[in-house]
Amino acid sequence: MNIIIFSHKPGRTRSFDLGHPLALTALAVAGALVLGGVFTAGLRLGEHNSPLAADPQHWGQILAQQKSEIADLRARVQARVDAMAGELGVLDAHILRIDALGKRLTSLGNLDKRTFNFDTEPLAAAAGFADTAPGTAAPGLPDLSSALSRLEQQVDLRDAQLSALENVLVDKKSLEAVHPEGRPVDQGRISSYFGERKDPFDGEGSFHEGIDFAGQFGEPLHAVAAGVVTWAGPRTTYGNMVEIDHGNGYVTRYAHAEKVLVSIGQMVSRGQEIALMGSTGRSTGPHVHFEVRRDGHAINPLSFVNQQPAPAG
Repeated sequence: MNIIIFSHKPGRTRSFDLGHPLALTALAVAGALVLGGVFTAGLRLGEHNSPLAADPQHWGQILAQQKSEIADLRARVQARVDAMAGELGVLDAHILRIDALGKRLTSLGNLDKRTFNFDTEPLAAAAGFADTAPGTAAPGLPDLSSALSRLEQQVDLRDAQLSALENVLVDKKSLEAVHPEGRPVDQGRISSYFGERKDPFDGEGSFHEGIDFAGQFGEPLHAVAAGVVTWAGPRTTYGNMVEIDHGNGYVTRYAHAEKVLVSIGQMVSRGQEIALMGSTGRSTGPHVHFEVRRDGHAINPLSFVNQQPAPAG
């Protein structure tokens, strides 16, 4: 195979026989020289355009600037962490006050302290955000994030506990308000007890379904618990009677009144005046016949009379 090379001068040409060993060697050497020249030219061009080669301190200045920016960023982040740690301490103080209130309410309600547990360690102190000693490393973002997560859980727990505590206290107060307790009169003696007795009219044996309190005409009669008036007026042998439904199956009756002060359907509270003592109906003198009924059956009121009544309201 021959390669023909034309010269820029007219009429002059050169030819190479590639089959000849010397021709191949010469061509390889020429190619290597061309590639080497291109590579060297590239290096020299890079040297002229490189800032590092032109100024060896350039990258050092850039790195120093970046270090300064990182240090400034770290300082600003730590300042924010410190501020958030202070806010965490304030929230801890609120939690402690809530715990103190919860303990007080649990104690006042005579509730099980194991059910309503308000004894916890402040999260700021537990996480190391409070009273950091000088020279020691301040807590970082991971510690703060963990503390905030625990604080959120603690707040949720306190919210649930206080809601449950409120419901228990309200229910307990409501039950106490409607539970019959105390005497229907301010003064007066018990003139007849619950149970078997001789009938005051015919002397025959009979069962007395309540307790009689003797007193004076016009003496106020009080409801022994909150409830709804279900009877107010004359009723056979009871004379003028007030009947109050207290819920939970409890009903109280106040009989032989001179005057009734309430009406059917009216809500009454513990201690409220509902009637005036009299001797209406089957009665031998001024007194109040006081009954306590549970699920329709008369029960002995003495146990309720002897109880100290809870405060009204």
